Amino acid sequence: MPLSTLIFFILAFATVFFMRLFKMGTLLAFLLTGILAGQHVFGLFELSGAWTFLGDLGIMFLWFNIGLQINMKRLWQLRRTIFGLGASQVLMVAVMLFPVLVGVTSWSLMGTIMMALILAMSSTSEDLQILIEKNQLQTTMGRQTFSILLFQDLLSIPLLAMLPVMTGKSINLGATVIDILVMSIGLIAGVLIVSKFLINPLMHVVAKSKSQEVLVLAVMVNIVVWAFVLGKLGLPAALGAFLAGMLMSETVYRHQISASVEPYSILFMSFFFIVLGMGIDIPFLRNHLLFVLVGVVALVLIKFFALYIVARVRNVSNKDATLMSLILAQGGEFGLLILQTMKTHNINAIPVEHQEILIAIIIVSIMVTPILLFVYDQLLKHGKIFKDAKKTLSEPLTETAPTVIISGFGRMGQIVAQMLESENIPYVAIDSNVDEVVLAREYGYNVIYGDSKKKAILLAAGFKPSKTRAVVIALNNEYVARDIVQTLRTMSPRIKIFARAHNLQSAKDLMTMGVKTAMPEIIESSFILGAQLLYGLGLSKVKINSLMEKLRTDNYANVRKPIDNK
Repeated sequence: MPLSTLIFFILAFATVFFMRLFKMGTLLAFLLTGILAGQHVFGLFELSGAWTFLGDLGIMFLWFNIGLQINMKRLWQLRRTIFGLGASQVLMVAVMLFPVLVGVTSWSLMGTIMMALILAMSSTSEDLQILIEKNQLQTTMGRQTFSILLFQDLLSIPLLAMLPVMTGKSINLGATVIDILVMSIGLIAGVLIVSKFLINPLMHVVAKSKSQEVLVLAVMVNIVVWAFVLGKLGLPAALGAFLAGMLMSETVYRHQISASVEPYSILFMSFFFIVLGMGIDIPFLRNHLLFVLVGVVALVLIKFFALYIVARVRNVSNKDATLMSLILAQGGEFGLLILQTMKTHNINAIPVEHQEILIAIIIVSIMVTPILLFVYDQLLKHGKIFKDAKKTLSEPLTETAPTVIISGFGRMGQIVAQMLESENIPYVAIDSNVDEVVLAREYGYNVIYGDSKKKAILLAAGFKPSKTRAVVIALNNEYVARDIVQTLRTMSPRIKIFARAHNLQSAKDLMTMGVKTAMPEIIESSFILGAQLLYGLGLSKVKINSLMEKLRTDNYANVRKPIDNK
């Protein structure tokens, strides 16, 4: 094995490790790896045909993943936020950027419009990662931010369709807009029809094989087929991959597809960013460093204020509007993909050197977003901003230190809460379903939104070893329950934990981990049904209770192991 290959993988590991250490995007780490491994820094590799091929695969997988998010049912459910807040955001940013671009460049009208629109896009991969890490994805602010990202992804259809006419020459703008509109509507209508009558039946056959390898290969074939078809029609191959994602987003197998291809998607997308980094002309950018830095500051400020204005007009709170604007203030992968596609297809809507500068501006803007959010968090933590902000879904409704914390607020959690309320025992419940939390708080339950596996959420709920006497895990996911138990044990080894378990084996596993009582709901519900049956058959309550006590002895030791016919 060549030494350059060994150095390359060590370099990739080091950059990914340190970028994640500072909570920056993994894809940016691969971009940095490409820059360092390229001819202008360490010179490990040249941008050969093999690397370009891997980069093209990465482009298609990135577009496939974007298309996979655009599910028509989800679009309809969030239509008001998507086409209200999302459209307003893109329009406001583009309108504010357009005169700036006109003033500092001599681009054609279509080139200026195109660049204003692609710079209005944000980084979907980074922003979703930020929302998940900040435990904000299911909050109102998180859903509004996600809706904006969805609109941006949807807008990528007409923007991609614009590429063939982006020659920098004077064109009939009205006719072009009509053509793009008709094409976009046709693609969406085609997605619904083809998904129902072709993709769904084919995926049903694939799913029956119960082979993940067959499923992944079916996805790859789908991507390549549609990329080839649209390429033959004169459209970018990336649009074909995007269409393949949309087609599969309309099937019942969408979630399984997403989970199955995720490792491969990350691998191929990393190649795209590595190739992108290798292709960056470092000496050229060094000579234009001032333009890049000024461009980054201008882009972030313009997008921040445009987003903030739109959010406030739509009655988003000052705190949420600020956080949303910070999260979305950078450029995005879409801009990188468009600019890279323009370079590879010799589409000179703007000068090539300007394309290089714009790529650098977008990349740096993505990199500074985690830094800006870190500063925001520190200011918020030390009470420098939003001192008088109203309590959020992540704060208890009462200041009383809870005696009991309930993890999960479904039917079981609600019943436990009612029993505690009847005895005036202070509690706080935690649930990760924002709709359930909002509804429960309206009914007066002391519930907060959050992930119970995280120490910070438990502390926010008021967990204190000296005050909190017990924790109830009312979730029906045994894997999550185990994670919660482990977190609690690191915080307070002696805390009493009462857990819901799906079956006897789950109950035994939880009790092995230190849970005081793990209630196997299948067995207990069967006991109740069996007791009612025996009572109906004439047995006395004393005899029934004796039987139940005998079956429960020594952690249900007298209950026979269920027959497994699999």
